[in-house]
Amino acid sequence: FDDIDLPSAVKYLIASDPNLQVLGAAYLQHKCYSDGNAKKQARSLQAMPKLVKLFNSPNQEVQRHATGAMRNLIYDNAENKLALVEENGIYELMRTLREPDDELRKNVTGILWNLSSSDNLKDRLARDTLEQLTDLVLVPLSGLGGSGVIQQNPSEAEIFYNSTGFLRNLSSASQQTRQKMRECHGLVDSMIHYVNSSLEVGKSEDKSVENAVCVLRNLSYRLYDEMPPSSLQRLEGHRRNNNSTMTGELVGCFSPQSKKAREHYMSADIVTFTEVSKDPKGMEWLWNPQIVGIYNRLLQRCELNKHTTEAASGALQNITAGDRRWAGVLSRLALEQERILNPVLDRVRTADHHQLRSLTGLIRNLSRHARNKDEMSTKVVSHLIEKLPGGVGDKSPPADVIVNIIAVLNNLVVESPMAARDIVYFDGLRKLFYIKKRRDSSDHEKSSRAAASLLGNMWQYTKLHRDFKMKGYRKEDFLSL
Repeated sequence: FDDIDLPSAVKYLIASDPNLQVLGAAYLQHKCYSDGNAKKQARSLQAMPKLVKLFNSPNQEVQRHATGAMRNLIYDNAENKLALVEENGIYELMRTLREPDDELRKNVTGILWNLSSSDNLKDRLARDTLEQLTDLVLVPLSGLGGSGVIQQNPSEAEIFYNSTGFLRNLSSASQQTRQKMRECHGLVDSMIHYVNSSLEVGKSEDKSVENAVCVLRNLSYRLYDEMPPSSLQRLEGHRRNNNSTMTGELVGCFSPQSKKAREHYMSADIVTFTEVSKDPKGMEWLWNPQIVGIYNRLLQRCELNKHTTEAASGALQNITAGDRRWAGVLSRLALEQERILNPVLDRVRTADHHQLRSLTGLIRNLSRHARNKDEMSTKVVSHLIEKLPGGVGDKSPPADVIVNIIAVLNNLVVESPMAARDIVYFDGLRKLFYIKKRRDSSDHEKSSRAAASLLGNMWQYTKLHRDFKMKGYRKEDFLSL
């Protein structure tokens, strides 16, 4: 490289001698590794279209160096990314991905991952790459095709990691792209298969598992609003959201509140549940009861990678959120069959703020749908109160975490005197009154209102009034806003 500069390197790219093309591409790769000015200069010298033309050169060394140079040229450079796309680069990259050369495939999937960090390119990338990437990389390397076992050499592991990183970026784009990903044949199945197989061989800390679980979490975002109406109808079963239909179905038999009616709905739940549990395919995995077990195993077995456990609890939060009947079914499954509360509370103890958001959001959903609020109260109240601030010097989690925690306590207190009693016992009143009085910002205003609502509900338990007074609180403290 001693007697070569950028202009001559770019000229070499169109030389007839493949050795000169390799030299020019290798110089660009070296020069543009971390030099922003070199990347800009290379673009102005028209290096981008010349490199794209070499992606499918008959000479493999040229291909490797051209894609390697492009990988460095677009890294952290939005203009170069756009230039690559405008030169029909995505089409040429997908052609190159078919080559049976691991070095080349590493470069191509690395380029795709770099491209996908630009929000304005995500929808286009999804449109032009998903089916081929799934067929060429995800299905074979996840173990879904063929043997059913993950068999990756180190290069293939990197190719798969790049590809799942690419999907992770895409899955955080628009509703349209989420839908495209859910519907792409083999995409969700390969993510699930990879995570499941990795759990079986004790590789839950794996970085591709992290990417795959993040993809699943993003694809389960707003799931019940975005899933096909026919699937939603099946999950909602005979119980509709409005009571008039509910009562209408039962006229002449029994009232909706009767024991008979509850049994009727329970058996309808079981019928739907059995139907939905059978042999899930594609996007059905996202709401299938079996997925709850997969996320639960991740929470239990993944000790070090907090991004994976945050994604698993976030995915669970997504599928248990809202008023839909299926959110309630999966919540109760998580609580009663998967016994998920202990693993979740173990995470809460050591969680950072990011993890706490999804963990407390999940517990909030579970507390809403739990059948046995007393049992849940004995398990969660002390852990959650521990996380609340009780004075100026205390470490305080973000406002949305505080609101989540208070909402959990409220969901429990409304139906469980034990929850109210435990809040008193574990020094929760002092903390709640501190939060209620703290109104010096819009965030604190939200948590203050939540605390006021919870304290108002606690006052309804007359048997606790003596305990309240012994701690120095009066009726007006509880009932004032």
